Amino acid sequence: MNVLTAAPGLTPGLWNVDPTHSEVTFVIRHLMTKVRGHFTAFSGVLDVGSELGDLKVSAVMEAASIATRNDHRDAHVRGAEFLDTDKYPVLTFASTTVRDEDGEYFLDGELTIKDVSRTVSLHIEFNGVGEDPRGGTRAGFSAKATINRTDWGLEFNILVGGEKLLLSDKLDLLLEIQLVRA
Repeated sequence: MNVLTAAPGLTPGLWNVDPTHSEVTFVIRHLMTKVRGHFTAFSGVLDVGSELGDLKVSAVMEAASIATRNDHRDAHVRGAEFLDTDKYPVLTFASTTVRDEDGEYFLDGELTIKDVSRTVSLHIEFNGVGEDPRGGTRAGFSAKATINRTDWGLEFNILVGGEKLLLSDKLDLLLEIQLVRA
């Protein structure tokens, strides 16, 4: 399928993530509620070819930039029981395929955390292309996926009250990405 049919206005070439107008966030259940966090430092490139299957994405998140609105928790997540940011300073994503399933689009790729790579399928939504106030061209996407954090060796947990785990293994990834035409 032609990329212009699936994403009108998304012209072939390189598009860079605008981190000021983008978010890389996650949600995990902690006991009875959900805790949200995000990465404050990340970058990415979308390389658009003429066919949808030619589309490639690469992204890097700086592990030490994780923020959950709690300094103590952030330090713990950056430590050896979770991300071990001193040893593994970045998380990466590299796309492998784009799939169209009855008008729903999925970006498959390899997510690498702590040198462990696993396939992730992001459900993507194209939000359009338009001109910015300075005459540049921008594109927007939303994406989401649910992963099992233990697949990447993020296994820390505590049994609370003899019956309930402190953290869910399920982690939701949520992205709001704005790209600038290079």
